[in-house]
Amino acid sequence: MNALLTLARLIDALTERVGRFAIWLVLVTTLISAGNALARWALGESSNAWLEIQWYLFGAMFLLAAGYTLKHNGHVRIDIFYGRLSVKGQAWIDLIGGLLFLLPMAGLLAWLAWPMFMDAWTTHEMSPDSGGLARWPVKLMLPLGFGLLALQGVAEIIKRIGVLTGTLVLEHETPTEEV
Repeated sequence: MNALLTLARLIDALTERVGRFAIWLVLVTTLISAGNALARWALGESSNAWLEIQWYLFGAMFLLAAGYTLKHNGHVRIDIFYGRLSVKGQAWIDLIGGLLFLLPMAGLLAWLAWPMFMDAWTTHEMSPDSGGLARWPVKLMLPLGFGLLALQGVAEIIKRIGVLTGTLVLEHETPTEEV
């Protein structure tokens, strides 16, 4: 169990770094959006590339932060019964949900998105809009984001097994939100 908990801590560390990177994408996207609007208003100039990079970064924010949100218990949860359960009862719900729903869904979506990315990569797919960007970076975000979510799901499952076996006490079971 100790080896699995070490693996979970390594996944948590990776998720934390990727999540912190995704948080910075919010600022970058906002600055690009403001700069593009200012250029359109003040100079009468616009660029499809600047519009597309906003869309790409917006998608990357959500896809790359999905595992981070899971790690910090920030996903929406129906709490009718969950909040009334003991810590072990909650661990059982999280374990079963992770095994039956999260891992199959995230794994399937990553697997299905991979050929889309590979096709865009090998054909050098470009946006059909004048001055548009290459499409492979945004298509890479799909398998990468869902793969990272699945990886964090593995870490959460390991941690719940640790709770159920008594080898781990989870520190943060309430959602955490930084403002």
